[in-house]
Amino acid sequence: MKLYYLPAACSLTCHIALEWTKSSYEIENIRAKLKSEEYEKINPMMNVPCLVDDDFVLTQNVAILKYLDDKFPAANLFASSDIKGKAKVMKWLAFCNSDLHTAFVPLFAPQKFVTSENALQELKNNASTRIKNLLNTVNNQMQDRDFLADKKSVADAYLFVILGWCKALQLDISEYSNLTAFVAIMAEDEGVKAALSQEGL
Repeated sequence: MKLYYLPAACSLTCHIALEWTKSSYEIENIRAKLKSEEYEKINPMMNVPCLVDDDFVLTQNVAILKYLDDKFPAANLFASSDIKGKAKVMKWLAFCNSDLHTAFVPLFAPQKFVTSENALQELKNNASTRIKNLLNTVNNQMQDRDFLADKKSVADAYLFVILGWCKALQLDISEYSNLTAFVAIMAEDEGVKAALSQEGL
């Protein structure tokens, strides 16, 4: 298997999951090739993550994470063998992917939405407020628990990556003490440390 990634991007979630499977895999940073014809032949969507397993090519975080869970059931990536337990993790994985992740788009690429300086600042302020509101939901969920669901799962890997974006964007989330504790726990995970090191983070 080979994972095409960008450092610290959402593809880091899949990278961490691959570490948790303890399987053999390769990685390639495609920062210099993201818009190249070479990468387009592999992944016409020209984004990350992209997982290649022999002749099978798969994109999109949630799809890749589900594929890895099915391929490596012993890794317990969804923290449960029970249908309801898996559904709990899928709920939070979907929240991270569909709600939290997309809330960052106006901060990462504001020029796609507005051009004037006043509108730009308003957009950033509104996006930051929305992100904090969403993180408040997560912070409340993690009252008296270490992880989003009952045990560590791929949803936690995604949340950890997103909280790293907050730090990179200097978005102050210190008021959310449960998330601060969560980051500290995840930062000590061997799979997380290995993935971060391999990506030069």
